[in-house]
Amino acid sequence: VQLVESGGGSVQAGGSLRLSCAASGSTFSFNTMDWYRQAPGKQRELVATITRVGSIYYADPVKGRFTISRDNAKNMMYLEMSSLKPEDTAVYYCRARRSGEFFWGQGTQVTVSS
Repeated sequence: VQLVESGGGSVQAGGSLRLSCAASGSTFSFNTMDWYRQAPGKQRELVATITRVGSIYYADPVKGRFTISRDNAKNMMYLEMSSLKPEDTAVYYCRARRSGEFFWGQGTQVTVSS
């Protein structure tokens, strides 16, 4: 399984970005799919999770600003990010879980300037 993120970039505070995660296999086989992020000098943290049946979790810092979704027909997962803040600056990774296995993408950089 390969996961490939795209859509990162540089934006000003208050702007929006849409991240995509493309899977080489069927996303329907994944129990959960997540977005994580890692800022310089900080630990990787969970941003949002979506289950196969559509249950969703958001970390408190992104609630109300980020929206996670998945399109199993296209083998894609997305993260719509709005009202971006400088503290959202990080490398964003997608992760998928299938049974006891975890798969990670290579990450995409998001930089938010004030």
